[in-house]
Amino acid sequence: MLNRIILIGRLTKDPEKRFTPNGVATCTFTLAVERPFKNNGQKETDFINIVTWKKLAETCANYLGKGRLIGLDGRLQIRNYENNEGRKVYVSEVVAESVRFLEHKDVSEAEEVGNFTDGNSKPIELCDDDLPF
Repeated sequence: MLNRIILIGRLTKDPEKRFTPNGVATCTFTLAVERPFKNNGQKETDFINIVTWKKLAETCANYLGKGRLIGLDGRLQIRNYENNEGRKVYVSEVVAESVRFLEHKDVSEAEEVGNFTDGNSKPIELCDDDLPF
């Protein structure tokens, strides 16, 4: 059996960090992911709830923000609980196991100067001799 999800999208708002009663960090956010097809000429978007735990939760809470483009790998989780009215509520969410930041924090600045960046956000200088074509 397999339960794997890979998503690329943008955060709809800043992440929310909380702690369990035992002190374990958790971070939740919503990811807007465009569908690969158009409906009546317009792209549709899914808004997917994401949850992270422990060290990854701390990292996401500290470095992610609204509009940030990320890629993640995780699994689908469906849980339920009983609300105040006694009705069972089902929640679908993706538990992220790894998150990748897919753009420079200040995209407009990076695009203006035309720099590519490495994992340390340092400019990488490229010349024609470096390209394979």
